[in-house]
Amino acid sequence: MRVYNFSAGPSMLPLPVLEKVQAQLIDYNGTGMSVMEMSHRSKAYQEINDAAESLLRELMGVPENYDIIFVQGGASTQFEAVPLNICVNKKADYVVTGNFAKKAFKEAGKFTDAVCAASSEEKNFTYIPKLTAKDFRSDADYVHICFNNTIFGTHYNYVPDTAGIPLVADMSSCILSEEVDVSKFGVIYAGAQKNVGPAGVTIVIVRKDLQDKFQPICPTMLKWATQIKEKSLYNTPPCWSTYVAMEVFRYLKENGGIKAMHETNVEKANMLYDFIDGSSFYKNSVNKEDRSLMNVPFVTPDPETDAKFVAEAAKEGLVSIKGHRLVGGMRASIYNAMPVEGVKKLIEFMKKFELENK
Repeated sequence: MRVYNFSAGPSMLPLPVLEKVQAQLIDYNGTGMSVMEMSHRSKAYQEINDAAESLLRELMGVPENYDIIFVQGGASTQFEAVPLNICVNKKADYVVTGNFAKKAFKEAGKFTDAVCAASSEEKNFTYIPKLTAKDFRSDADYVHICFNNTIFGTHYNYVPDTAGIPLVADMSSCILSEEVDVSKFGVIYAGAQKNVGPAGVTIVIVRKDLQDKFQPICPTMLKWATQIKEKSLYNTPPCWSTYVAMEVFRYLKENGGIKAMHETNVEKANMLYDFIDGSSFYKNSVNKEDRSLMNVPFVTPDPETDAKFVAEAAKEGLVSIKGHRLVGGMRASIYNAMPVEGVKKLIEFMKKFELENK
């Protein structure tokens, strides 16, 4: 029996994609081998690589003056790659709105003059600062934000005005969940294991005019220009993860694209937040206008009851719902692959648990 997996990542994948991957596991498209066994220089894998890029470009409406690469190391490796790749004045402004934004800021300080332009840490990252171009240094090489904060459940409901300074966004936990205007960003990067596919591949979308601004010390493997020139095939790429990501892209395209996914995501999130807000037992502390559609943290009246909730939810097939250690309580990650039925079942369990534990 499959469970409803509310994990923040690796997260659940669309069942039709898993079934297709299962059917092709041993023999991919008549090649007589699995993608896991396939040479990344083979024609079959080249087609997978090209299709992944083409489908993602179509889904997100990525303009022609941007390149897309699929690399290894997770989004966390891009915390170092960003300051190493965009360096003219060796100045970068960071907005710290959560744990990963904080880590990115710390890593950048090793390679450039990184400044915290704004932060929501004083209120335990429960809101997104309202930013204007005046908040950033005019000679900064870039401004970095984390568009959706997985641990704390916050999300930018606007794209900050940087007055022409390249905007870099970590979209690991919200990519493909909503339509975004890629042209408003200089760089978008995202780990796959939340909305795209299994862990192992990271998406990086880079505007062409930013590709020759790397520091001389930038390692070859972290240099976007290297990966772009070689079409993500400089070395053996994460072939299997990229293949599954390609199938997820295809599935999204066949099911209405990002617009349709966003409509369903809004429906799921509204149901869950409405229930929490109407309850005197559960609480979500995030500023309402800054709430994430993807990650919904909540607590019961005390930690002991939180632990009981997690244990009993698992028995009902509602798994991986324990909150991050920095926040405690519970966190329901309701990415694209989480069906409406999963959220409905969670709410029904929450109602029952509340009645039994008030």
